[in-house]
Parts: sequence; structure tokens; C-alpha cells
Amino acid sequence: MALPLMPGNSPNAQLGKERFHKSQHFMVYSGRMTVDLEKPGIGGEPLIGQKNPPKYSVYPKGEGSDLPSWVAFDKQTLCFEAYFKETEFDAKVETHRIRKCKIFFYLEDDTIQVIELRFKNSGLPQGTLIHRHRIPLPPPNDDQFYNVFHFNINKDIVFYSRTFTVTDCDLFTKNFLSKLGLWLNEPATVPEDPYTNLRQQHEASMNPLRPYERLHPLKQFLENDGKTLRFYCLWDDTDNLFGDRRELVLHYYLADDTVEIIEVIPPNSGRVHVSKFLRRCKLPKNAPVQMKPPGAVTTRTVLNVFGSMNEGKHIVLDSCDIRAATDEFYKDSDLAIGKEINVWGRRVLLTDCDEFTKAYYRFKYGREDFTPVQHKAPPAPKPPKPVPPYNGFGSEEDSLGNCQGLLPKPVHKDFKKFMEKDSSGLNSNVLSFKARMITTDPVHRERVFLIRYYLSDDSISVFEQEQQNSGVIGGKFLERQRVKKPGQELFKSEPSEYFMAQDLYVGGSICMNGVRFQLVDADDYTLGYMELHSDEFPITNIGTIFSKLRSISEDKQNEVRTFLSNNTPINSGFVHFEPFRDLVMGLNCGLTEHEALALARRYSDHPVPKEDVAVMLSVAQHYLRRKRFEDYNLLSARFVHSDRQKSGRLPAEEVRNICKAFMLPIPESLQQALLTEYTDGDGIDYHAFVAGLNWLEHPAPPVLADDILKYEVNARFDGGRSALKNINCSKLVKEIFSFSPNRGEAEAAAST
Repeated sequence: MALPLMPGNSPNAQLGKERFHKSQHFMVYSGRMTVDLEKPGIGGEPLIGQKNPPKYSVYPKGEGSDLPSWVAFDKQTLCFEAYFKETEFDAKVETHRIRKCKIFFYLEDDTIQVIELRFKNSGLPQGTLIHRHRIPLPPPNDDQFYNVFHFNINKDIVFYSRTFTVTDCDLFTKNFLSKLGLWLNEPATVPEDPYTNLRQQHEASMNPLRPYERLHPLKQFLENDGKTLRFYCLWDDTDNLFGDRRELVLHYYLADDTVEIIEVIPPNSGRVHVSKFLRRCKLPKNAPVQMKPPGAVTTRTVLNVFGSMNEGKHIVLDSCDIRAATDEFYKDSDLAIGKEINVWGRRVLLTDCDEFTKAYYRFKYGREDFTPVQHKAPPAPKPPKPVPPYNGFGSEEDSLGNCQGLLPKPVHKDFKKFMEKDSSGLNSNVLSFKARMITTDPVHRERVFLIRYYLSDDSISVFEQEQQNSGVIGGKFLERQRVKKPGQELFKSEPSEYFMAQDLYVGGSICMNGVRFQLVDADDYTLGYMELHSDEFPITNIGTIFSKLRSISEDKQNEVRTFLSNNTPINSGFVHFEPFRDLVMGLNCGLTEHEALALARRYSDHPVPKEDVAVMLSVAQHYLRRKRFEDYNLLSARFVHSDRQKSGRLPAEEVRNICKAFMLPIPESLQQALLTEYTDGDGIDYHAFVAGLNWLEHPAPPVLADDILKYEVNARFDGGRSALKNINCSKLVKEIFSFSPNRGEAEAAAST
């Protein structure tokens, strides 16, 4: 039932329409302006009963999503092989010509391009026959254009009144047309071109070759172009007046078997430098020979020429090569180390060759002996350059640099060692030792020093700890520098010896600038580093320590059994460091204090000391208060800005970078320890971290001088011998002497 003609019930064809222009009356066809008889209506829409021709063919279309053809088929082209027959009216021999070409169909816009293959000396304007554009169909369908369905193999196609026969297509075109459902015909054969056959016959008759002869004048050149053999030679001319031994370099070019010789003229020899000893040419074996006149040496010999002007001339060649040149020339097989060659009457000895020449003869001829010929005495060693003694100005390296050249250069430092041993994160690469002064003065004997050895540049610094009511001002005792070993002469030519890392160990002594120090302890990092790099520090090698302990006598082993029998029943074989140290040092097997300490650390449980967060915050606020750091609001704002998730937590590495950006005046060790303590789970609570550092709103209690010093010099000795409390002495003795504590206890009881 029809709806009443009421507002809202009648369909409006203009809804959603955006184009309302009036169509043009004229159109461009074949380069001319013509009147369009089937003009569309308003906005380009066809009128009633009118059907506009499609702008592009139905195919190709994109697969999947509805993409335009210029996107779906970008850079995809169908290639067809074709030919067309062209009639000749003025030619004497042929009546037509077959011209081969290729037809390219561009899928993106249905454009077609025809290109004729180029032939040498064809005399025809070959190349692009039809430029790329949409080609209309032949009349009466000239209002339509060619699309992909008009093409097939073995089919005639007319382009602008010229018929092209499609003979074949490439693999991509076959697959594409097969997917469209087109049945491809069998490939067609191209008819022979009379003119092309005539040209081939003329070219074949111009250079006749016998069937048993194979001439490849360019094969050797193409295979060996740029390849040259190099031999080092010697020409002994001492038999002649004012003659001497002259060194030469022979180049053999594999491309054309030519030889070139260059003379090596040493400097200040008195000889005039010439470019070449022998120019590049073929070197005859039996030289000197009589020079051949021009034209005598040819690849072919012509015996006769016969024929007439109308029939053409013919030539007869010497098939037996009677007049061929019989001169023998040097080949690559004639050259070898130790052989003599004749260079136009001069006997030249081949003494050596380069690596390419050795590889060439090894691969082609299987030679393996390339021992050079010793034709000259080895060069005399250069006399040693005397070094003047050190004069006392500057460092020894700077003074030595002034003696090595007119323009002194800066001292070259070991950059590789600096990059490998520089501080990186928690790995400081700094060895810290606690030392005391060796003296008879009771005041100086109680002074405590911290000696730090920097592995990056082998420098040493000494810092003295402050002690209350000692009467000595603490602080920096020795600036960071390399320290010479004592007992060396000051003004000498040899370089001085400096203290190395192997010279510092617990129990050893070191003399710096006339002051002797006894190393009494080391921090946990130093002991662990030396044990980890036992190849650099033999004093921490456990194998060497075991060898010393196993070398003790039977009486000393009985002392060890007695010690175990007295200590095992009480605390199950675990002893403190001091009794253990007295035991191993009393064995008189050559152990040092550091070796005893390394042995105790191996068999002890020394837990990592727990950090006191309150003390660390007090020390941090001490540094911040001293440097007057008050930008806590900006620091909090920066943390909030970096927290994209607004969770109140940030990764430890990002918090560390922000602290570096604000240049917090806190030591690196203290800052890293605080970040480690505040790290919990997935990050750091930066609000609590900033509140702990804020000395304005949350002041911490006063801090002691020892706590400040502990973080300032970054040396903590609470992981050294003081932490060695539980040493499994019974396990150690069992591994070394192969007897258990029970056995030692039984033997001790039997003896009593």
C-alpha cells in the first residue's frame, strides 16, 4: 500500500548529494574538441536510459578491503611479447619485415605502452613505439578502451590500425590472468624475418672460422684482468766494471702474458731514478733476437684473394700455420722462486714473491715450497739510543718525551686500562686498606690511615682518620698520585719503579715518601676483588695456600688435632678469627696475614652488615645542609612529572638519573646505599625518599664524625676480619689433611 504524500513520507533523491555542477558539452577526443552527444545530467549523474562508459575496466580490483586500483596494483605490470608485420615497398630483397616488441599493461590505470627491442645497426627508430596511455578500441567501439580481458596469447590486437600478434607472456602475467579465470592459449611462434637472416649470413661470412679452431682473444683478458703476479728479483752485475747487485720487482700480467720489471733504487745510492727497467711486453726466452718487421707477427696468414666485383671477394687462409711465429715467450709456469730468467741477455734471479702469487701457484700448479732465496745479509741492529738521566724538572715521562723529539708530546696514558678499571656503578675498582704508622713514637703509633689504590691509573691516596683528643689533625695525608718505591736513585736514565696493586696486602708494609705504614686490614670489597682476580694477586690463590699447609710436619698436624679436640666438643668445630689466626700462623709454613685472612673468609659465614637508614639519612642531610640545598619542591615536581602512571613509585635507575640532574651534593656510595634501601618491589617511593632528605621539614639527629668519614672516603672495614666470627675449622682441616674432627678427638683421648 502506498504511503500518503505527506512531509516525511516522500523520498528525497537530493539527500546526501554533494555535487550539483552542470556537465560540460565538450570533450577532448583524439586531440580535438568535440561535442559530447551523451552528456550526463546535473552533478555528473547519467540521465534516464543513459549508460556512461566506465572510466576504468572492472578488473583489476583489490582483494580483501575495497582499495583503489592504484593502491592495490601499484608497480604491477603485465608483460606480453608480440610482433607486427611491416610491408616494404622499396627494398630489393625482402618484401616485409617482422619487428618484435613488448606490450606493457599497467594494472593501476589500464594504460598500455609498446616498446620495440633495439638491434645494433638496424637503421630503424626503435624504442618506444606507443607511449603509455589508455588506448581506445578499434571502431565502431572507439568510445571504449582496452582492459585486461582483451589480452591473450596467440591473439591479434589492433592499436591505431596496426595489428600486433601476442606470442607469449611472462610468468607473473600467466598467473594473474589464470586467477581472473582466463584460459590462456598456447604460445605462438615468431615468423622469420628475411632481412635479419640476410644480416646474419653477411656477418658470418665476414669472419669465417674453421670448425677445429677455437679462438677466444678476449677470454683470457676477461678472466684475468687486474690479476698480476709479483716476484722480487736480483740482477748480479758485479762482473762488469762499476757493476753491483741490483734489486728488481717483476710484474707478470695474467691478462696478456706480458712482463714488466721495475728497479728498486735505494736512497742515496747515486743512481738516477728511472720509471721502468723493462717496459711491459712479452719477454722472449732466447733473447736477444732479431726484431720482426711490422705485420710479420699476425694471428692469421692470408694465402690468396680471389673473386670479382660482382660476386664479391674471397680469401684463403693458411690452415697449417706455416708462417706462424716460432718465438718462445715466458709463461707463468716458467716462473718460480730460485730460477733464473733471461731478460734480454741479463741473468735475473727470482728470490721471493708476494702472498697473491703464492696462492695462485698453490691453487693452479700445486706448489708448496716458497722458501725465499737469501741474497743479502740481514740488516745490522740499530744502535741503542742513549737516554740522558732525569734532571729533576717535571715528571720522568715528560723529561723523556723532550728527548724523543723536537716537539714534545703529552704523556700517553693507558686508555684501555682506564676504561676497564674505572668506577662503574657499585664496582669502584679501588682497593682500600687500613694502615698504621711503623714508628717508636707512641703518639704516631696510634694514628689510623686509609690507603686507597686506584686500579685505573695505579695511583695512591692516603687519608688519616680523625681521633678525639689525639692532638693530631686528621684529613688528607697524601694527594692522589703514583708513588715510587724507596731505595731508587733520583737522577738516572732508567724509568723508576712505582708501587703496584700486588705490593699492597694485609700484613705487608709500604714506605711512601720516607713514612712506613703497616697494612692491618682491608674492606670487604678489596678482599673480594683480590680473591676474584687471584691470577693477578697470587697471595689470594687458595691452591698455593693449601700447598703450604700440606707441607707441614707430622708434629704440626698433631697440634692441629689437639686444637680440634679442644674446640670441637664445645662449638662443633666453629672458632673465631683470632684463635684460627694463631693456629695457622703458628704452623710456620710461610703463611702471611693476608693468606690467613683469605683462608678464613673461604670457610666462614660473614653476612653482609645491615645498613642503618637513620644514620645514612643523617649523613645525607649533613651534606645537603652544608651545601645549602633547598630545592625539594622542584625535586618532588620532577618526580611527579616522570611518574606517568601516578602511582607514587619510580624505577631506581630513573630516580638515580633525576638525582644526578639536580646534582645532589651526596657521595656516590651514600646515594647508592640510600636507593638500595628505599627500593621495594616495583620501584622507589619517591615521596618518602624526598621527605627523608628534606632537612628543612624533617631534620635528622646530629651525626658523628666517624659516620661522615665512613661514607666520605668510601671505605668500610666492617666486612674484614671483624666479621669473621664463625670459621668452620674442622671442614678446612678435613679438606687439607683428610681426617675428621671425630678421629682427631679419639686420637687425642687415646694419647691422654
